[in-house]
Amino acid sequence: MTIVFIGDIHQQWNMVERGLAALDRLPAAAVILGDVQCDRPLDVLAAPLLDRGIAVHWIFGNHDNDGGPDMWTCLTDPSRNPRTAPGALHGRVTEIEGVRVAGLGGTFRPRVWEPPAAPRLHARSELPADVAALGQGWRPEHIAALTHSLSTMAIWPEDFHQLAAQRADILVTHEAPGSYPAGNPALDELARSMGVRLVIHGHYHTGYQAVAPDGLRVLGVGAAWGALEDGTVLWAGDKERHLAPLPRGWVLVG
Repeated sequence: MTIVFIGDIHQQWNMVERGLAALDRLPAAAVILGDVQCDRPLDVLAAPLLDRGIAVHWIFGNHDNDGGPDMWTCLTDPSRNPRTAPGALHGRVTEIEGVRVAGLGGTFRPRVWEPPAAPRLHARSELPADVAALGQGWRPEHIAALTHSLSTMAIWPEDFHQLAAQRADILVTHEAPGSYPAGNPALDELARSMGVRLVIHGHYHTGYQAVAPDGLRVLGVGAAWGALEDGTVLWAGDKERHLAPLPRGWVLVG
């Protein structure tokens, strides 16, 4: 037991604390799958992990900007988070306990890119001109909020393709791949291009394991649940949502 993958916490750190306190043996590292919603710095909130000597790694979700720029800063600013900022996984591959883990935060957003459609925008440098074209009905503060949200919460082609050129063992995402009924198969192709054996995701608050015909595996983790890569549940968190039938070609396992 080396890495625990923690689903969308949504400020429910009490569930993480309770789960960790009941373990006889602690993991060496944790990977948080987004939607933390930091009302205080992550270094403070992640005390249940950090105080037990568990290294913290993380990606962001689609709700990590709900409280505005300060909520985003509480998650990502190294000056507020000297202990957890180095654990940011988005857009990179990091070796964690001997496992190469790649991270992709956020979700697909139609104004940027929603596969299988072609991207509207490829890079964040294109965003200011795009939102400026919204017209006079948009107040400056609304444009600023949209710009910040899209630049942080959306899955950008530039990040996607940067990852696709790398190799990893596990890909962690907030958005779901094609194994989930509302997921996106573009993430399956990203995983295959990187040679990963397993995709682990949050976002939909559902725990399940699935496999594709070519052997690609997916693990979904429930909200504030803690699970190992083989699907073993270390602790339960928030009530799970119903899992509809999987898309064609995917089979539930475990």
